[in-house]
Amino acid sequence: MEKYNHYVIVGSGVASVYAAKAIRDHDYKTQISIFGEEPDLPYNRVKLSKGLFTDLHSEKVLIKKQKWFHENRIKVHENTRITSIDTEKKTVMTADGQTIAYHKLLLCTGATNRKLSLQGASLSNVHNIRDRCDADKFKAALQIGDRICVIGGGIQGLETAWSLIQAGYPVSIIEAGPRLIPRQLDAQSSAILMRKAVESGAEVRLGQGVKSIIGTSRVDGIELEDGSILACEHVVYSIGAIPNIALAREAGLEVGTGIIVNDQMQTNNIHIYAAGDCTEFQGKVDGLWGCAIEQGKVAGANMANQKAIYQRPVPMTLSDTFNTPFFSIGLVDEQQGVTSITDSSQECYKRIFIQDNSLCGAIVFENAAASLPYKAAIEQKMNLEKIDYATCSIEEVMNEVTRNCNNPAINL
Repeated sequence: MEKYNHYVIVGSGVASVYAAKAIRDHDYKTQISIFGEEPDLPYNRVKLSKGLFTDLHSEKVLIKKQKWFHENRIKVHENTRITSIDTEKKTVMTADGQTIAYHKLLLCTGATNRKLSLQGASLSNVHNIRDRCDADKFKAALQIGDRICVIGGGIQGLETAWSLIQAGYPVSIIEAGPRLIPRQLDAQSSAILMRKAVESGAEVRLGQGVKSIIGTSRVDGIELEDGSILACEHVVYSIGAIPNIALAREAGLEVGTGIIVNDQMQTNNIHIYAAGDCTEFQGKVDGLWGCAIEQGKVAGANMANQKAIYQRPVPMTLSDTFNTPFFSIGLVDEQQGVTSITDSSQECYKRIFIQDNSLCGAIVFENAAASLPYKAAIEQKMNLEKIDYATCSIEEVMNEVTRNCNNPAINL
């Protein structure tokens, strides 16, 4: 009897799409099925904060359009939740009782937004945006003149705040830490972004946690740890995410913070792979868009019997929040053995980080196109030992980079 082959992918995010593409690149015949809980084709979740008031249901937010899935014979099962995995029988079961057989299984179960655990968090008009349904409910609840408190000064929180300000809503940003976007920006660049936020109309409170959300049936305001009260009609928060590992754990797969994988994106079961925000590789959960894409590519290729190896991409954040384009790339922390050069003489703040005579990170207030030479130099570990870091400028360093960079994506 002919062996039954079926690639099954659980979850419908960017990792699953790029995995399906990689499978199809190497195996044009075998059936590929993607099972997603949402009533949509896979879409770009970054748009939920960046483009909150755009049409989140247009084709523009889709990772791939319906035509692409049809042409590549990839079946997307919408509104379908996978509830269990039988690793011995190599089947998965849906919430409505269907049993689906697989020969290779990929888990792209993503992550769930971390929930607020404080008094008033369950009140009406406390919002947490993870999917299009959440975004739609939030927008539908807004009325002209409503005041919004945004809890969390990370990238998603600031992008949500900026979308609200552009739509005409008064916004307060509350960040418990000492600065905005602390993982991607240093103190000086964060101060610049904070100034831009205030100039754009935001109220910003740093170093203050939220003690409680005030209200009876709906939000009336928030109380900060210092006892001060901020009146508002809505609270929206972004305080991190937790990998969805329950399905894998219940199937007996090895898990930590995420689903543990090797450099081929394979779990401890040779027939099951994982990719994206649910995964843990070398003790770390990346939770980044670029990493999810690369993990999906590697997982898909290996499911199709290739020998792809995952190499963690250089982490990069791009933003134009508060009309202030910037990027943060690589290691942007003065750890032991890391030196830096800063140019803050102009509005265009720049700081580069150097480790072992190679560029290892940069914070630059320019548009995304300007990030290319920095990214290439970091990826190539370009040797800069001839440069005197004590006397040279960033411009001189980057001139040396552009002279020696062999990244074909950069027009030198």
